[in-house]
Amino acid sequence: MNPMKTIRIEKITLNVGAGKDQTRLEKGVLLLKNITGIEPVKTFTNKRIPTWGLRPGLPIGCKITLRKKPAEELLKRLLQAKNNKLKPTQFDSAGNVAFGIHEYVDIPGVAYDPKIKVMGLEVCVTLERPGFRVKRRKIHPQKISKHHQITQHDAITFMQQQFNVMVSEE
Repeated sequence: MNPMKTIRIEKITLNVGAGKDQTRLEKGVLLLKNITGIEPVKTFTNKRIPTWGLRPGLPIGCKITLRKKPAEELLKRLLQAKNNKLKPTQFDSAGNVAFGIHEYVDIPGVAYDPKIKVMGLEVCVTLERPGFRVKRRKIHPQKISKHHQITQHDAITFMQQQFNVMVSEE
């Protein structure tokens, strides 16, 4: 097989959305720190939406991005929380995977914290092949060829082979 066709995990993003509820945001920050051991970054609004009570600069969520070995190790634990089962709708056309975990206590190695209570989070896995840097580089960025892009089918087979994930509609 061509080594440039091998798929790898570029990054994993863990996200907790809190809206304008600041106590939920603080619990989300604590939750992501308990899971990864890294201090998360808060996300802020850019738009004003009066019906939702949002204004620019208001913190509405928190996130953590992991790469390389820590990302792979964490993904194994996160998939165990989902019983290694995903749906085809959780894979997009660009080969990315996104799923939610309803209760963080399902993740192996994470104990219940009375300060956080019961809370969930979103997990986004970004897959890439060698050579994807050309679309992000600063000098002379280029498009990725259609033949080199990751399809939904490629992402499903990668997750099945690397992480023993069962993909079914159930």
